[in-house]
Amino acid sequence: MADCIFCGIVEGSIPSTIVATGERVIAFEDVNPKAPVHVLVIPREHLDDVHAIEDGTLLRDMYELARQVAEERGVARSGYRLVFNIGPDSGQSVFHAHLHVLGGRHLAWPPG
Repeated sequence: MADCIFCGIVEGSIPSTIVATGERVIAFEDVNPKAPVHVLVIPREHLDDVHAIEDGTLLRDMYELARQVAEERGVARSGYRLVFNIGPDSGQSVFHAHLHVLGGRHLAWPPG
């Protein structure tokens, strides 16, 4: 999608700090982090949100890359959060499916 910032990151036309890649997914640093570890995992294919993902193996690929990031960033043992925001009321601001990996500090519950 031409006007999607995440598609631009996938294409390499928008700079980002890529931290991990897979055949169908990519992970990069969030530009406005909410925790010491805040990485986004996205499908390379443009899909508006997680509801648009019909292929369960793509969800698995996203989860596995998120788990890899958590391990590499050292938060897998202490704890981390995985979050899909769906729609504007949830805080989704980029309408390309993405999974947040958050950790590196105590994360309060309930979330904001």
